[in-house]
Amino acid sequence: MSEPKLIISPKTKVGELLDTFPQLEDVLLELSPSFAKLKNPILRKTVARVASLQQAAIIGGLKVDELVNRLRKEVGQDIFSGDTENTQYLAVTPPDWFNETQVVQNFDASPIINSGGSPMAEILTLAKELQADKILEIKTPFVPAPIIDMLKDKGFKSFSMQQGEDVVSYFAK
Repeated sequence: MSEPKLIISPKTKVGELLDTFPQLEDVLLELSPSFAKLKNPILRKTVARVASLQQAAIIGGLKVDELVNRLRKEVGQDIFSGDTENTQYLAVTPPDWFNETQVVQNFDASPIINSGGSPMAEILTLAKELQADKILEIKTPFVPAPIIDMLKDKGFKSFSMQQGEDVVSYFAK
């Protein structure tokens, strides 16, 4: 019996997972309606390439270990027992660095996402143009975990809060 091509873990990219195990798309869709956007070819080529299962679990409102183990079970892999600590993305109160008067750019990514597009390029451009001590506000229909992690890797501070049906995320250099 041959070894699986990919061992599923929280760090596995969604795109890589679906390239290797296309049958898991139905499992993802069953687990959370948030994953329906994976059917969109643009999001499949962009967000799915950078989003890890850990980030997808947050977007889908799932526990990372439950998501990973359900996917592993479907392809006959052993139960995952590594570190599945959920990174906390949603804040209850703003951090000390946040000052609403410093918000200089507001970007509502929801229409782009809801129409099947990816706002990633626009958000990265806005973030790159952001001046020191200024804040960028992004509105999305779910926690934009891949974008948050990308910008944190580039040295940005961020926090997100639930506002009704939307998630509003703030970024500063």
